[in-house]
Amino acid sequence: MRYLTAGETHGPQLTAIVEGMPSNLKINFEEINRELQRRQKGYGRGRRMQIEKDAANIVGGVRHGKTTGAPIALIVENKDWTHWTTVMNIEPIEGSDEEKRRVHRPRPGHADLNGGLKYNHKDLRNVLERSSARETAARVAVGAVAKQLLAEFGIKVAGQVIRIGEVEAQTQNLPIDELIRVTEESPVRVVDKEAEAKMIAHIDEVKKEGDSIGGIVECIVEGVPIGLGSHVQWDRKLDGRIAQAVVSINAFKGCEIGIGFEAGTIRGSQVHDEILYSEEKGYHRKTNRLGGFEGGMTNGEPIVVRGVMKPIPTLYKPLESVDIDTKEPFSAQVERSDSCAVPAASVVMEHVVAWEVACALMDKFGGDSIDEIRNNINNYLEQVERY
Repeated sequence: MRYLTAGETHGPQLTAIVEGMPSNLKINFEEINRELQRRQKGYGRGRRMQIEKDAANIVGGVRHGKTTGAPIALIVENKDWTHWTTVMNIEPIEGSDEEKRRVHRPRPGHADLNGGLKYNHKDLRNVLERSSARETAARVAVGAVAKQLLAEFGIKVAGQVIRIGEVEAQTQNLPIDELIRVTEESPVRVVDKEAEAKMIAHIDEVKKEGDSIGGIVECIVEGVPIGLGSHVQWDRKLDGRIAQAVVSINAFKGCEIGIGFEAGTIRGSQVHDEILYSEEKGYHRKTNRLGGFEGGMTNGEPIVVRGVMKPIPTLYKPLESVDIDTKEPFSAQVERSDSCAVPAASVVMEHVVAWEVACALMDKFGGDSIDEIRNNINNYLEQVERY
């Protein structure tokens, strides 16, 4: 499977085309829109979330509530487009730089300057419009379809916030359905209520200072069969594919699987997961420090992935930059932004991870219809059980 997205943050819409989705998958349209709404929530979001009411329209690849096997086309309209029709019009327009809202003061930490240099743009809006995290709305819509494919085979995906700035939340070993329920009720997507209050206060403090704050989020995938991914080539390792997807999310600067970087600080006896066997569970692990992976393949334990998001670089107390017209120092141009988008980033990460797991599922059990895939999975599970 593969997908492409197109569209700008202040353009008329975001578009995604998904290819390779099997036929006869029942699509829950309300669930796709619910996932988009989850992305818009979270303490610390900016004013745009009061404008946008994201909903996906499917305009290809689905008929009478089921996928046909043809490419799926999804559209997410930008409600804010009405205020940008002149500035973002595809036709040439006359007017001053101010009327065109030309950006010539690059913001540190954004794609503005390197994008302008690379594509030879003298209006950096041509870069920031596409590099904006608004594009993740399309990726969430795509991931929501992938989640529905995974759910057909009993695979569930959840996410939670582990840290915001200086405040770390205590994790609890909750059943995945309970984890989903509790985090949905939290404005910062944590299960630790004491940490929740501290995180909210911390975000308020940072916002008053005109600053921004990042954090760490975690994604858990349960019900994954043994053997997704492969050890035979570097680009077939599923943990590597997930890591690439996570770091591709706007503002994400790192990824770890299981205990991740902690594994470099402790002994091997404290890292590796001992193998057990029982008639009821078959082969399984005593612990899950490696996050459900060995040799680039799933080992039957839950997939556990963490990603680190840097603070959003658009600040209301701008950092120093250089005007590309005059080459003189200047305070970086301010665009509307969030003080903290970590809870929303948790939702985005769920969906990019879900997509990679769904792709790996299709790689191993691929078929053109849901029934064919189900037969392939059942045959494989019988083989594993006999082993």
